[in-house]
Amino acid sequence: MKVLSLIASATEIVAALGAESMLVGRSHECDFPAAVTKLPQVTVPSFPTGGSSAEIDREVKSRVRDALSIYEVDREKLRALAPDVILTQTQCEVCAVSLKDVERALAGEAGFSGTLVSLTPNSLADVHEDIRRVARAIGLEPRGDRLVAELKGKFSAISRIADRLNQGRTRPRVAIVEWIEPLMAAGNWMPELVFAAGGENLFGEAGKHSPSMTFDDLVAKDPDVVIVAPCGFGLARTRKELHLLTEEPRFRGLRAFREGRVAIADGNQYFNRPGPRTLGALEILAEILYPGKFEFERPPLADGSPGWERVTS
Repeated sequence: MKVLSLIASATEIVAALGAESMLVGRSHECDFPAAVTKLPQVTVPSFPTGGSSAEIDREVKSRVRDALSIYEVDREKLRALAPDVILTQTQCEVCAVSLKDVERALAGEAGFSGTLVSLTPNSLADVHEDIRRVARAIGLEPRGDRLVAELKGKFSAISRIADRLNQGRTRPRVAIVEWIEPLMAAGNWMPELVFAAGGENLFGEAGKHSPSMTFDDLVAKDPDVVIVAPCGFGLARTRKELHLLTEEPRFRGLRAFREGRVAIADGNQYFNRPGPRTLGALEILAEILYPGKFEFERPPLADGSPGWERVTS
């Protein structure tokens, strides 16, 4: 069976199911496990994405307003690969190649008789169901059930420890910044991860898209912990823009900043990949919320980092 994955989390699901050898192509964002980067790349962004968060926001809004696609699918490569299964998503047309992008690329391709699987990971339950859907599509349903059970078991183990640490204490109140300019909070599965890690999520609702917020909103809630993990940004890009927060007097007045409880995390590799690495995101949250109480071993990222770091000034 030949599988074309056009979303990073789906690529990681296939690999976690032990079916990496089925993959014949990938999106421009698929980079884990490292070996998949050798596969043909079938998609590209339709505009340069190396700009600041404000520049990217303006470009995306302009394209959405003008009904232009944010990503392009290479029809010739798609035709040449002749996949049996194509994996894409409908959760967010801005963040990754969407079902509409794939359908446009397949328009007029009478030769495609494979299966098109579109994932919709709005919540953790959806993430787990998407793992099962991928497993069913590639004929590995029992492995999908085992992978979900394994992830749930590890989630529960971390949550039990966090609950014990919280006995007699108030849960740390957490704000996760998912975009810097303009400010946005994390939604979808992230509020559930914060709760599982022992925290109280202050912005964003489970199962709903990421909401906008302001510095005044942050001041009003005055979180105990702030985690900055912009969608699609690694640590280096986040560090580059962090001054937009730390130079703002209202941000510097927050309890989290004054008490040294601001951290940055790799949103690209962990917080924005609704698949097996939601476990890595949960581990990072637990390490941040309970210093010295949790320490997990994760494969180092390309820059050698563990996926997060504290902000010291």
